[in-house]
Amino acid sequence: MGLYEGKVDLNKVTDTSVEEFAPGFSDRDFINRLVHGVEGKMADIDKIITTTAPEWPINQLPIVDRNVLRLGLYELLYGDHKEVPPRVAINEAIELAKTYGGQNSGKFVNGVLGTVYRELGEPDQDPERNKKSGASANDTAKS
Repeated sequence: MGLYEGKVDLNKVTDTSVEEFAPGFSDRDFINRLVHGVEGKMADIDKIITTTAPEWPINQLPIVDRNVLRLGLYELLYGDHKEVPPRVAINEAIELAKTYGGQNSGKFVNGVLGTVYRELGEPDQDPERNKKSGASANDTAKS
């Protein structure tokens, strides 16, 4: 199952979405990296969602919640933390869920992403802790 039902041209969907919802947004490279990154890691991300929220089968999640979680988890696990720190990625995902999802979407997204963030050792809370252990959130996600 993709970001959308059926096979679509992600570049075309991204361009259309930016033109409609963010006219004047200039960093399309960021959006393309994010969208294609999620597409490439979707199976791994979906396993994490399934493990973290077992009472919510991935195919039964509202499409907004499912895709906001995918975006947030991608940024949290595989993103450039200098470009988007983990807590910023979580907060942005929560705001997307509150704005475009259902009544409880923000709380649900917060719960799932917060759990994963804590399991990663809260990577941007104490950078010294990650230096001492020799691990980063990206290392954890890639293992």
